[in-house]
Amino acid sequence: MRAPLSWIREFTPLEGIGVEAIADALNQLGLEVEGIDEPGRDVNGVVAARILDVVPHPDADRIRLADVDFGDGQLRVVCGAPDIEAGMVVPFARVGAVLPGDFKIERRKIRGVVSEGMLCSARELGLGDDHDGILSLPADAALGTDVREILGLDDAVFDLSITPNRPDAMGIVGVARELAAHFGSSFSVDEHEPKPLLDEVTGAHVLVEAPDCCPRFVALAARVVMGESPEWMRRRIVLAGMRPISNVVDVTNYVMLERGRPLHAYDLAKLPGRGIVVRLAADGEKLTTLDGVERTLSSADLLICDGDRNPQGIAGIMGGAAAEVSDTTTEILLESAYFEPSGIALTSKRLGLRSEASARFERGVDPNNAGTGAARAMELLVEVAGAVPAVGAIDVYPKPIGRKRITVRTERVNALLGTSLSRDEIAAYLTPLDITLDGSEASVPTFRPDLEREIDLVEEVARRVGLDNIVRTVPSSPAKIGGLSSRQRDRRALADVLVGAGYDEVYTLPLLAPADLASAGLETDGLIEVENPLRAEESILRPALLPGLLRSVAYNAAHGTLDVALFESGTVFGPPRAGESLPAERHAVAFARARHARRAPHEPDRDVDVYDATAVLNAIAQELRITDIRLDAAAVAGFHPTRAARILVDGREVGAIGEVAAAVADALSLAGPIVACEIDVGAVLESARTDRMSSPVSRFPASTVDLAFVVDDRIPAAALQETLAAAGGELLENVALFDVFRSDALGAGKVSLAFSLRFRALDRTLTDEEVSALRQKCIDAVVSAHGAELRS
Repeated sequence: MRAPLSWIREFTPLEGIGVEAIADALNQLGLEVEGIDEPGRDVNGVVAARILDVVPHPDADRIRLADVDFGDGQLRVVCGAPDIEAGMVVPFARVGAVLPGDFKIERRKIRGVVSEGMLCSARELGLGDDHDGILSLPADAALGTDVREILGLDDAVFDLSITPNRPDAMGIVGVARELAAHFGSSFSVDEHEPKPLLDEVTGAHVLVEAPDCCPRFVALAARVVMGESPEWMRRRIVLAGMRPISNVVDVTNYVMLERGRPLHAYDLAKLPGRGIVVRLAADGEKLTTLDGVERTLSSADLLICDGDRNPQGIAGIMGGAAAEVSDTTTEILLESAYFEPSGIALTSKRLGLRSEASARFERGVDPNNAGTGAARAMELLVEVAGAVPAVGAIDVYPKPIGRKRITVRTERVNALLGTSLSRDEIAAYLTPLDITLDGSEASVPTFRPDLEREIDLVEEVARRVGLDNIVRTVPSSPAKIGGLSSRQRDRRALADVLVGAGYDEVYTLPLLAPADLASAGLETDGLIEVENPLRAEESILRPALLPGLLRSVAYNAAHGTLDVALFESGTVFGPPRAGESLPAERHAVAFARARHARRAPHEPDRDVDVYDATAVLNAIAQELRITDIRLDAAAVAGFHPTRAARILVDGREVGAIGEVAAAVADALSLAGPIVACEIDVGAVLESARTDRMSSPVSRFPASTVDLAFVVDDRIPAAALQETLAAAGGELLENVALFDVFRSDALGAGKVSLAFSLRFRALDRTLTDEEVSALRQKCIDAVVSAHGAELRS
């Protein structure tokens, strides 16, 4: 929004306050100044001059010679404008004058006649795009006076960036109110409601069929004389960034710029039924707007129609071409309404149609200045269009919107701002903004729809005090501030385990394509589909992390990195829980390792196997102190039929682990084995945990025993490990799987699992007899429990 300083000063004098100080204040108040335009800065040496005589050029049909009096003498200029005539007062650029674009006026000979300067159009002075004729100055302008003074080009125009929550600042009056409060300057704006209120005005009527979308509609009528607006009005409209059109249209734009009140004038003679009907559109209904474009509407769009219900405009956005005012208009109906902001915003966005009016309506204009804004427009129409207002006004306002009342506690204001303001000081800061305090309640004007809660008023106090003037203090609170929750610490510990095991963390998009799920061997039914995905083919909220993680493994492989170990921690989505409408969310962790497991530098790499994954899972369980975690060999979707297991914690399934199925690897164009795991972190963290305890360290040596068993391939190694741990008793310090061997020599469906057992006592060195007995006890337990055979 552009705000000329001279216009602001009509409502608050701001005496003795410079442009830079005002700009600093606007920035402090949150009305960001993006630039300051001084229109006259590039105009020098142009004065007012009266045309004394106009004669044809002796050697050109379309060029004429004008004798001008500029106060200090008379000169002859050559001019190509067809509209000049004797008696006009015009801008005269003498030789040596400078115009915008650093264009310097020089004495020139044109078709044999010397021109001692130039008569200027509006465009040549930087006042708009009009280049059809010479700009006419007031007839009583003193000759020789600098046109910057006459035209107000010595003004400063603030280019403001107004945030969407401040519709009140989308008008000169709102900006002036803010500055008056900041500088303690007086503020005055003349407002009155049109009267008397009637059901009809000059036979015109208004019917609002959608009061929820249009809570208020004011209409006034008048006879007018169409023409050009006076120079002062055209100048202000141009300085504010708009284009003058005609006196009636310019008045509606002038009031919008001044009061933040969008208006629209209809040619009453072109309104069939001589009235207005405000209704919702029918799906597929069409309307040609003032920009000449035919718009297709939906049932959510609000229309302004004539008395015969024919569309004449899209409410709050743009009028239609059928009833627009023109040079032949003699009678107008003036619309001043309040439309529900979200409806205007949705229609504007859907149609791709924005206007100065919609920019204000979608922010939320003041419903209670609809009448005063219309009255202001009628005053101006009387002045610039010879308007003869009809008696009375129509005001459809079935449910008047009043001022909001919000509780404001002094102690809360001071606690949040770190100040020690009294109730009277807070009131003094808010009152200039038309926010009044009555005890602990504030009454908020309807032109501030952004003020809804106590915190909003605290922010207003902060703006008035000035953020730079609030002393920094250290907040005191009995509550703990900062730090991680226990769940956050556990999640970080889990990630640390994976990083320590050589895995790199990745982040993948939470949106998947159905093909990704199919490639990972997962079901594609009952998924959560997004209506407006970033990519049309990736429209599914991920039900698991592994599909995206395996796609990352495939991406790395396709780019030459075959041996990768990746993990991801993130949210997955499922169907809504009973009684809820939003998808169920849970936190999960998945990890995958491909191709080779790297050993020590002097050892050759080997293919990864499922025990690389279970080792990481055991490390996670140990770090999180999980009491009861087991693996249940079972067929799991997306995994190898005999090299996978469900993960059970406290008897509850919390994930799966194993070797990725060959079909999945083939679908992703991956060669070599891949092992993977996915865990429901939330379920794991809710499980029973062992307490953190310290135990004494034995100073006696340990005895290590290696045992290899041949068992059925379907029996998980974890089952044997549990049996060994139970049989070893308190003297068993550690048991770990260190080798897996498969061979036809073992027998069909058989596998050799080798474990290392470490025994140690706290009070003595174990004897050979004790170790031998413990060894035999462990062997017997495994043979008995699993039908195993000791491999020699």
